[in-house]
Amino acid sequence: MSFTSEVKNEVSKLETLAIENMTELAALLRNIGVLGENTIHITTENSSVARRIFNLLKQKYKVISKVTVRRGYNFNKNYIYILELKREIEKISNDLCLTENIPKSYLYDDDSLKRAYIRGVFLACGSINDPKKSRYHLEFLVDTKEYASFVQKLFNFFELNSKIIRRDNKYMVYLKEAEKIGDFLRIIGATNALFYYEDIRIYRDHKNMTNRLNNCEQANVDKMIETATKQVHDIELLEEVQALSLLNEKVREAAIYRKKYPEASLLELSEIISMETGVLISKSGLYHRMNKLKQLANQIRESKKNRKIK
Repeated sequence: MSFTSEVKNEVSKLETLAIENMTELAALLRNIGVLGENTIHITTENSSVARRIFNLLKQKYKVISKVTVRRGYNFNKNYIYILELKREIEKISNDLCLTENIPKSYLYDDDSLKRAYIRGVFLACGSINDPKKSRYHLEFLVDTKEYASFVQKLFNFFELNSKIIRRDNKYMVYLKEAEKIGDFLRIIGATNALFYYEDIRIYRDHKNMTNRLNNCEQANVDKMIETATKQVHDIELLEEVQALSLLNEKVREAAIYRKKYPEASLLELSEIISMETGVLISKSGLYHRMNKLKQLANQIRESKKNRKIK
């Protein structure tokens, strides 16, 4: 079972207020209902959603829907559930604003009703990726740009930062921020799904942070080794031309210890020198000594280069 189906199954079992049920029905029928002259057909691939619509219609309007179950267009798909209504069509249509692109404000004029409408939109046309298997993504595919903007405003009322793009002849309202998707699950009341989602999100964030730290640490090690290797090359050049004697005793001492411990970092090398000589030297002090070695080695290289040119 997909994560989307699990979330819809959980949400479909929520106990909600009658006024919220009416708003949720409005969102459901607006997105997966087809209003005919004397009928309303509602189609969904989720049995829990079909059952919820059946029960909400029965509770609110005292009507029993005819339910038909059939295979999808190809045999690999799930069953399709079709609910057919033939009674109270005009009342249901008027109450739930089914003839209008955007519902009237009485269906979503407070926070709880906005949540109910969002819940209905998700049950009708929402899809959410399993955070364990793929990237974070939540989307809703709707039929018109105007309605997509309306849905986006409802989402962004709760600061979900949703976006809209066109997909073929429809419009997709979507969220990609991990924290915002978690907020969405909380808003629609999918508590179990939220706990699962947050556990995976925290694990992935921790894993990513660990990888970044490891990469950073490796980069620092590589940089340290490269620097130490250059310092050894500088010292070897100075030894080759017998130029170490031009430097003071402290710098010559630093050169000896660098060759002796070529893989040590400056901090480690400063601690080794301090321990073995009994004279405290800081990392900064050792850096300045190595810099003097580098400057003299560069002068010698430049001098050799100039002689070759001549």
